[in-house]
Parts: sequence; C-alpha cells; structure tokens
Amino acid sequence: MRARTPLTLLVLAGVAALVVTVLVTVTIGPADLDVAEVARSIAGHLGLPVEAVPRLHDAIVWDLRLPRVLTAAAVGAGLALAGAVMQSLTRNPLADPYLLGLSSGASLGAVAVLIVGVSLLLPVAAFAGALLALVATLALARSGSTLSPGRTVLAGLAVSQMAAAGTSFVIFWSSTGDSYREILNWLLGSLAGATWASVAIAGIAVVAVGTVLLLSATRLDAFAFGDTSAAALGIDVDRTRWTLMTVVALLTGAMVAVSGAIGFVGLILPHAVSSLTGPAHRRLLPVAALSGAVFLIWADTLARTVFDPRELPVGIVTALIGVPVFAFLLRRGKGSAWT
Repeated sequence: MRARTPLTLLVLAGVAALVVTVLVTVTIGPADLDVAEVARSIAGHLGLPVEAVPRLHDAIVWDLRLPRVLTAAAVGAGLALAGAVMQSLTRNPLADPYLLGLSSGASLGAVAVLIVGVSLLLPVAAFAGALLALVATLALARSGSTLSPGRTVLAGLAVSQMAAAGTSFVIFWSSTGDSYREILNWLLGSLAGATWASVAIAGIAVVAVGTVLLLSATRLDAFAFGDTSAAALGIDVDRTRWTLMTVVALLTGAMVAVSGAIGFVGLILPHAVSSLTGPAHRRLLPVAALSGAVFLIWADTLARTVFDPRELPVGIVTALIGVPVFAFLLRRGKGSAWT
C-alpha cells in the first residue's frame, strides 16, 4: 500500500501555494503592479515599517483587488469544505453544497431584492433565502421518518425546484431593462462586487464552521460505513446528521450570499484531493479547503481578465474547468463509486 504524504507537509504546501497565489493574482490586471508592490501595500496597511507604495497603486491593491482575491479564497475554501461533508453525510459522491436547495433559496431571496432595487440588502436576502430553503428541506425530509440520506436528497431536490420556479416567476413578472444582466450575473456566480465586508462574512464563516467540522472529523469518518456502523460506534446518527447539515447549510448560505451560486467547486475538489489525503476527514478537510481557495482565486482571475474589459461570471469558468476534470476522474476510475 502506497504511503500517504504527511498531513503537515500537505498543509504547508497548500498554505505556501495560497500565499503565492494571492500575491501573484493581485498583480494581474490593467494596472502595472508587481509582487513587491503588493507585498509592501499589504504590509503598510498592517502597520509594518516598509517603503510607501504610490497612492493609486495602493488603492488598487487594498481597495479593489485584494478584497476580491481574499473573498474568492474564502468562498472556494468554504464550498470545498461543504461539499466534502455533504458527500459524507449523504453517502452520495455526487453531493455538493447546494444539495439541500440552498442555492435556489438564496437565488430567490437575492433576485427579489434586485428586482425592487435594494441591492444593498442582497447578502442578507440571499442568506435568509438559503436558511428558509434549509428549514423547508429538513422539515420535509424529517416528516414521518428519520433523517435518512435518501429522503434528504429527495427533499432537497423538491425544495430546489420550487425555489427555482419562484425565481423564474419573479424574473418573468417583474424584471425590466438592464436588471436582467445584473440578475443573470449573480445567478451564475460573481465576485465582482467583493468588498472587505465580503471578506469578513466569508472568512469568519469558514474559520468558525471549518473548526467545527474538523472537530467532527471522526464522526464524519463513521458515516462512511453506514448508519448502523456509526450507531454501533456510539454516534447519535440522526442528531449528528441534523447538526452537521445545519452547520454546512449556514456555511453555504454565507458563501452564496457574497458570491452567488458557483458550481463544481464543492463537487470536484473533495474527489480531486482525496487521492493525496485518503478518505479520512482529518486529512481531507484542510487540504480540500486550501485547494478550493487556490482554485477559485485562479478561476476568478481568468473570469476577470480573459475577455478584458468584459468580465465573465466566475461560475461559467468553474463549469468549463469542472466538467473536463469530472470526466477525467471518471475515466481514471475515481468514479467507480458514482455508478
């Protein structure tokens, strides 16, 4: 049996890749910046004694590009974490963070406020919509039975379709003029409006929920062997699944609130990194989070630069990358459990 790479080495490599990615991608764009300027700008704002950066370049780094890059990192990490946990809890390798209808619920809330022209409330409305979708999904899945993986998937599908129909109705009935473009941009996932508030929302959610999930790694491992085996190990299966699904839903709601619905990150990344980490969640979760952060930063960089001055929604880029990766994993045999 091939020896696994030590977790410490994987995490250190992931952190190094993330730091380099942040510094390099902030330099990419119309303005002529270099890594040294970016590092000095960040250091200066952190109160370190460094040579001053020209005011215009400092504003580009600190006010425009860095918040977007850090938001992308937090969202990518959060979606990868959520996807890995959902795949374990539902024992469904095709599960992703949006399985419980959260994306459709968030979209309904977001579109509602965009239609009435109160875009400042978009993160709040999207988060509220995701929570309502969670409540509806869990209530439907729980009715008359225990919270089984199969019932949860079916309930999430039903709630997702209902919320998607509601979103389509709101757009059809109320949207006029250029509001279609703004709505479509959000529905496809976009980090164009990221601010330091977005960094705070996504970052705090990832750190808080990620800590909870890492502390639950042993319980997540037990679910891989089925509910009966998990119960034999002393785990309250129903309560644990309820709790962890709620926690993951809160994380996903926070991510969707700041970025819209970005697909494939939570589906592909856990599978892609499991060949390095193995299935143990103590190893899988931190590496998946770091990989998701790096991946989404580069995907968003492509989205904002490839067709400059026009910008693609980042969800299009993740789909264009995710589908070939998905097919590659299937051909390698990684998808044997998906059939």
